[in-house]
Amino acid sequence: MTRGESKNAPVTPLEFTGLAFASSMGAGALGSMLGLGGAIIVVPVLTLLLGVDIRLAIAAAAVAVVATSCAGAAEHVRRGIANVRLAAYLELGAAAGAVTGAFLSGFVPRRGLYILFGAVLVLAAAGMLRSTVHRSTAREPAEPNLPDGELDGECPDESGVLVAYRVHRPRLGLALISLAGLVGGLLGTGAGILKVPALDFAMRVPWKASTATSTLMIGVTAAASAGVFIARGNLAPIVVAPVALGVALGAVIGSRLLVRLPQSATRLLFLGVVLWLSFQMIRKGVAS
Repeated sequence: MTRGESKNAPVTPLEFTGLAFASSMGAGALGSMLGLGGAIIVVPVLTLLLGVDIRLAIAAAAVAVVATSCAGAAEHVRRGIANVRLAAYLELGAAAGAVTGAFLSGFVPRRGLYILFGAVLVLAAAGMLRSTVHRSTAREPAEPNLPDGELDGECPDESGVLVAYRVHRPRLGLALISLAGLVGGLLGTGAGILKVPALDFAMRVPWKASTATSTLMIGVTAAASAGVFIARGNLAPIVVAPVALGVALGAVIGSRLLVRLPQSATRLLFLGVVLWLSFQMIRKGVAS
């Protein structure tokens, strides 16, 4: 392990454990607040700052996402923010896509993984920006063969009062979430970076409910792909242990902060983090 790209001095196992734990805790908090799961932040941190091989980082991130979901989702469900019925419906496609993506990841070169990771981040940021600018509040009729209100839910507004919302275009959402699961399997994430825009923009689920429901879903998606990484022997205990513990602790902190922060602040934070990480990952891939 090395201390970043520009410094070749190796770090001791103790130093690495401390750095990985601290950075993962921050990533877990941010990921839980934004519904990302933390892996989308952990992988760039491990590879760009700590010099971990991207395949090992992806495998560790998949395990960490399961920890994030278990730790953060319970809080979201208890507070009534996560839509459990919607999550169960969408995970049918996401889990199948995740297993397929994890299998295909063994055939993608490392350089391609870096560039793909960065490209996914750019697409997610673009989708979220479009959602922020063009979002409409108009109600649409339910799709045929899907009972009206079956997937609808409630979410607290800025004042903490529960407000009912309608879930739009569930079939389009299922298709997008299935694709997100495929990408998540390739990159070792719960695909929250794609699930949040799909829920928020395509299905018009309120932002806080989108992030909370995504946090609930990502653990199932990551667990489906983690089995493939375990079978392939990509799990390194020195990487997995501090990352999983740090992300789990951060997820609890982030889930409690989510209800206190305004939606506009979390959206801006999402866009800033995603754009910076996308630039760094693409640059790393091109330079490899």
